[in-house]
Amino acid sequence: MTVILAFLVTVIALAFWWLLREGIMSKPWLETGTVVETAGLPPFPVQRVGLGVFLVVIGSLFALFGSAFVMRMDLEFWSSLKLPPIVWFNTALLVVASVFLRRAAWRGEGRGLHRDTAIAGLATVAFVIGQLAAWRELHLMGNGLTSGPAASFFYMLSGLHSLHILGGIVALGVLMARREHDPDQIKLNTGLCAAYWDFLLVVWIGLLLLFMGWANQLLDICRSVLT
Repeated sequence: MTVILAFLVTVIALAFWWLLREGIMSKPWLETGTVVETAGLPPFPVQRVGLGVFLVVIGSLFALFGSAFVMRMDLEFWSSLKLPPIVWFNTALLVVASVFLRRAAWRGEGRGLHRDTAIAGLATVAFVIGQLAAWRELHLMGNGLTSGPAASFFYMLSGLHSLHILGGIVALGVLMARREHDPDQIKLNTGLCAAYWDFLLVVWIGLLLLFMGWANQLLDICRSVLT
């Protein structure tokens, strides 16, 4: 439950920050000076709103599973899971993919855009392959799908995360194959992909904190501060 509340507080804080950025607290009837014509301004891209709603839904899903994970840890007969070393290599690959895709979004257009996007795509594919290797190492270590609740949660959550990664790879492939010529549209589409990758990177780091037990320590610190 604490994980869900923390996620909802984060979403509300981000929404409030966005509303402030859009001028929700402004009072135009009290302002003086020249009236600025806004009819010719470009509309806010609806794709960003759609992606934001989609990310909230995904985040809520992972927050529910994370809350179930934390509550299950408080029960008896719980044994922690030792993550294989390849998990950290996979994390580095996802960081590389996010960095290069964000770089492509900043670049907007040019020859370097396709190179950065291709590097991000290859690093992401390598991440998914690395996750399969991590599953294999866990199985060889005796941590199969039904060996314990910690292992079951890892297979389920990492598999769900990888499914969302695969969906992003498909979207990135469509973006690269479309060959859009409008610079503004290219920057918008690449920026949406970069935001999606950044979100999945944050989710993956949060999952690692859960499986390593650091999230519980952080929650205990928060509880002690609030009480």
